[in-house]
Amino acid sequence: MKGPRTSVPSPRRRGARRAVIAAFVVLAAMVPAAGTALGAQEVEAELPYTCAFPSGPQAVTVRVAARFPDSAAKDEAIVPADVTTTVELPEAAVAELGTAPGAEVRAATELAVALSQGEARAEASWRGTAQPATVPAEGPLVLESAGDVPSVTPGSAGDLQLRAGGLELAMEVRTGTATPDTAQDAPAPVSATCTLGEDAAEDGLLATIPVTGGETDGPSEGPSPSEGPSAPTGTDTREPGGADAPLGRLRVEATDPKDAPPCIAEEPTPVTLAAYVTGYSNVRKLDGANLIPVSCMIIEQVDAGSPGPDDQWLFRQPADVEFSYEGRRQTPPARATFLTYGFVPTTATMVLEQTEVMRLESDFYLGDPVQLDTAIRASLVLRLSDVKVNGTPLDVGSDCRTETPLTSHEPEPDRFPGPHIVLDGFGLAPWEGQPEGYQLTTGGPLTSEVTIPAFTGCGTSGGEDLNRLFTAAISGPGNYVKQMQGQTCLIQDLNPDHCTPDGQPVVIPEPER
Repeated sequence: MKGPRTSVPSPRRRGARRAVIAAFVVLAAMVPAAGTALGAQEVEAELPYTCAFPSGPQAVTVRVAARFPDSAAKDEAIVPADVTTTVELPEAAVAELGTAPGAEVRAATELAVALSQGEARAEASWRGTAQPATVPAEGPLVLESAGDVPSVTPGSAGDLQLRAGGLELAMEVRTGTATPDTAQDAPAPVSATCTLGEDAAEDGLLATIPVTGGETDGPSEGPSPSEGPSAPTGTDTREPGGADAPLGRLRVEATDPKDAPPCIAEEPTPVTLAAYVTGYSNVRKLDGANLIPVSCMIIEQVDAGSPGPDDQWLFRQPADVEFSYEGRRQTPPARATFLTYGFVPTTATMVLEQTEVMRLESDFYLGDPVQLDTAIRASLVLRLSDVKVNGTPLDVGSDCRTETPLTSHEPEPDRFPGPHIVLDGFGLAPWEGQPEGYQLTTGGPLTSEVTIPAFTGCGTSGGEDLNRLFTAAISGPGNYVKQMQGQTCLIQDLNPDHCTPDGQPVVIPEPER
């Protein structure tokens, strides 16, 4: 039997191999040993609320869950992770929906969170969208939403406290297949303003985070001495908690939707529309959400009509859609940060690159209100670059991407073959009054559940294959996507409420989850 072959690698090969080994050592270091503290505090607060429904007040139970760091440093951004707001409606409150068991309910929440540190005060809004829930035959209806959570940056040392405040709840019932009858008979959306009960434990306290830094390393009653006192009330016109808050105050920062790219159609026709879209895409394996940055869509409407003689109440408006960013069919590059293995920051620049023209179909079911079902079919490849693991660069090369476009369930595979995702929008347009939900011209939410394919082209200049690493960490099904489209601009009309003088959309939507 021959023994194993041995060879002495060249210095170049040794250097390349060391680079790969170092990268995997960094990744291996992210796996916590048994019993290792992760430096985070898990919070789940069960709080009593009273919600003002149209028929009167109802007592509901709200559970707020999140993960916060055990401590933080002054001027360090604190981002709550794994935030959920769960609303449990008793049977009496479920009756407000005016629907039978088995109907599907979609809900959105907005929780006000009060921030305090010494004399500094600020408020953050934790927005969330719940996955569709089914009305039970009996018992409570549970709606769990994932939140859009801004960061908070303490400008001084001392205990930072977060407390739950008022809650806004909005619910909409979907009764199933769209027809003129169901559109007319669908219950109206229900909304309620909810207040925290007086008997809530510790006034709704969610977390206390010690903040160190400056001349004061322990809890304090105000800003650290090195910062100086906060400006007295009435002497500072800047908004407390805003991005320009003075030193010593709490600074709350969310994604600024005004950072929008130019959105100009090169050769518009009389039916060309332009719109901005933004949103979030959950990455299930990383237990986090990636911001889809504000992106420009150019929409070219094509001939509308009835799709066939079988449904005289149906009218269909198709359109071709393209992303537009610096002459390319893609979203702007966006920096995404996740807590890999739950606690180590991993960052990457992500781009969604369009491989084919997106197909949009808006079906109008005539009635009062008109019911609108919209589907956008998009072939999008996910690209990664500039990856850092715990601050250490990881060379992934210049062509790290998914092997195929992202996919989701396609209800009509014969008409629309090939890999793509389907984004769904639903809306109601009464003959009198304001439209609700999504429609092409006014915008609104578009949702999907997406499968991320395996990765290819990911590796260092020495030829090391990192595809399996990214496939194991990111790829797979069950990734919820929610995009918010803004009001469209009909370019040749230039309505000043919808369009800038050079034909760009006026409305820049805010992302929601």
